[in-house]
Amino acid sequence: MNKLVDIVEYMHLVGRSARSAARTIARASTAQKNSALLEIADTIIKRESHILEENAADVRDAKKADLAAPLVDRLTLTAKSVQAMADGLRQIAALPDPVGEITDLRPRPSGIQVGKMRVPLGVIGIIYESRPNVTVDAAGLCLKSGNAVILRGGSEAARSNLALAACINAGLKAAKLNESVVQVIETTDRAAVGHMITLPEYIDVIIPRGGKGLIERISADSKVPVIKHLDGNCHIYIDEKADTEKAVRVCDNAKTRRYGVCGAMESLLVHEARVHDILPRIAKIFADKGVEMRGCERTQAVLAAFDVKPATVDDWSTEYLAPIVSIKVVVNMDEAIDHIEQFGSHHTDAIITEHYTSAQRFIREVDSASVMINASTQFADGFEYGLGAEIGISTDKIHARGPVGLEGLTSQKWVVLGDGAVRA
Repeated sequence: MNKLVDIVEYMHLVGRSARSAARTIARASTAQKNSALLEIADTIIKRESHILEENAADVRDAKKADLAAPLVDRLTLTAKSVQAMADGLRQIAALPDPVGEITDLRPRPSGIQVGKMRVPLGVIGIIYESRPNVTVDAAGLCLKSGNAVILRGGSEAARSNLALAACINAGLKAAKLNESVVQVIETTDRAAVGHMITLPEYIDVIIPRGGKGLIERISADSKVPVIKHLDGNCHIYIDEKADTEKAVRVCDNAKTRRYGVCGAMESLLVHEARVHDILPRIAKIFADKGVEMRGCERTQAVLAAFDVKPATVDDWSTEYLAPIVSIKVVVNMDEAIDHIEQFGSHHTDAIITEHYTSAQRFIREVDSASVMINASTQFADGFEYGLGAEIGISTDKIHARGPVGLEGLTSQKWVVLGDGAVRA
């Protein structure tokens, strides 16, 4: 049989199974969903050694294939990250169940009451690269929010994802839930992705997680609505009224804690009044940690003692996901906000300041999914926001924005309560 026909049939089978499972999980009780989450968490801990063995094999193959360093970083699991996946599931289980919640119920003069009920989206398709933890985070969030999910991870993480999928299936089975609530695409054939995004009869929304190229392709070709962010060109602006110690500490963390995450600071903007006392201290840290600095002419002049390369226009809009940072000296907040608007990706941006009015202006005027005051941009994460985990970060303005947790995976429908009411 033709290989392409096999893929088409396989994806339709997965889609039909997901659509059927979506109806059962939508009506599952909170207790049943929480039981499954806790069972999955326990199984992951019990099978930690096997998960790490499978992941180590994926990492070895990725390095042999010269996979980019940021992707290898995202691919790699440790005992700590396995524990974090289990902890995330337990945190999701402890969160309130949004499904069925009725809000804004109000009486109308006609005698009816009108409100909104939170309901699952249905079937969610998630396409992602490298990060095996997405398999667990996505499964947990979709399960708790009453959705079925189809997961298509990258071929570089195939062993890891299948090992985690086995844990998820075991937890669903133990909780007496349909195992098709969570399905991991088993084939590494790229044609599966092409078919997955053209199945609106089975899938209600697609969430891509990966490089900009992947997300642009999915957004352009998908016949299913997409929740996405293309890149994370995150900025920190050091205001004239910034506390020096806070500025140094936050910028260090925002850039060097992890380089390959979308919340990492890629561009640093410094008020011209603070370049001489703050910028050299930050540059010293970056130099000691091997971070390449690319700066404007004023930055290069102030940091003449350091190896600062000239920044190009492209640098201002680049998500490096690497130990590289662009630095620009600005004359005031107006220039900083204009720069962020022109070159930013509307992901996460922060201000360091002790001036209340400046802080309030920044968070009002910067049009990003997350805007922060005196905090590292690397806090842009569902777990850190108390969502239990995140299924992705959205820079869209419709439906969901920022880290997408349980509420972002639901919609609302109008409900009307009457007692034999008829319209005049």
